[in-house]
Amino acid sequence: MDYTTFGRTGLRVSVAGLGCGGFSRLGLTAGASEDHAIGIVRGALDLGVNIVDTASVYGTEEVVGKALRDVPRDSVVICTKASKPAGDKHFSVEKILESLDASLKRLQVDHVDVFQLHAVPPDAYDYVRAEIAPALLREKEKGKFRFLGITETAPNDHEQEMLGRASQDGIWDTAMLAFHLMDQVARNQVFPHTMAHGVGTLTMFAVRSIFARPDQLSDTMKGLAAAGLVPAELAQRGNPLDFLVHEGGASNVTDAAYRYVRHEPGVDVVLFGTGSHEHMRTNIQSILKPPLPDADRARLATLFGHLRGVGLQLPPPRA
Repeated sequence: MDYTTFGRTGLRVSVAGLGCGGFSRLGLTAGASEDHAIGIVRGALDLGVNIVDTASVYGTEEVVGKALRDVPRDSVVICTKASKPAGDKHFSVEKILESLDASLKRLQVDHVDVFQLHAVPPDAYDYVRAEIAPALLREKEKGKFRFLGITETAPNDHEQEMLGRASQDGIWDTAMLAFHLMDQVARNQVFPHTMAHGVGTLTMFAVRSIFARPDQLSDTMKGLAAAGLVPAELAQRGNPLDFLVHEGGASNVTDAAYRYVRHEPGVDVVLFGTGSHEHMRTNIQSILKPPLPDADRARLATLFGHLRGVGLQLPPPRA
């Protein structure tokens, strides 16, 4: 495993981070047992992963807590999040603080390393900055968490307006954001600010479904070509990104997607989700490989650097 410094937090974290939400939720979405999910967390630790990201809304905090119960507390960086409750118009200070306390109970810890405000849209940021952040910083002083983070709502903020502001404010120690080989907005909108201000980054959507499901990638490319947003010849290929797979390049599209994100300047941790030990090992192997060839990266910038909002589908709501 490779490790890096997580922005101004000073934490040494693995470049591969276990995401406990997404489509898999440690395998729970597909009906895997709690013991299986615990085994996924333990397996990640065995492979050198030392940063785990969950959230109250994921429904995986209890599993993560059980998996880490006998693990030395200072050996794992635990990140969790509080969301605006469904149906509420605004983030509520009271409900966010209640969510923090409930997360600590479910995780069976007296503090988390990073507590994040989850999926903040641009039009809520002024209120969040003025009301929620000060209340959370008071909880930080009580020792409930070490660092304060914020995450974007990627499907609803294609220009990453919120993080473009938040990463310069000096309030947020970490930021979670979308970045992948067909959504490159963060290169200019976010990463220059996070690097300048020492904000640690957790990147999501590196693969998600679009680069793991050939049919979805093909359909997406056909739609983009029909709209004149990508060359028509990409829509006519069985695998539109097969130019990345060659000797000296990627072994497959998923491999390319992880390597593309991992070596982007400004990326600290690449989050991956999984419910399979074999899939986990493959993901980590890709994240630890060298960068894609310069020619491939340049071609990706030319083909897709102008795109917005591609491949940012959210998993279906949890029952």
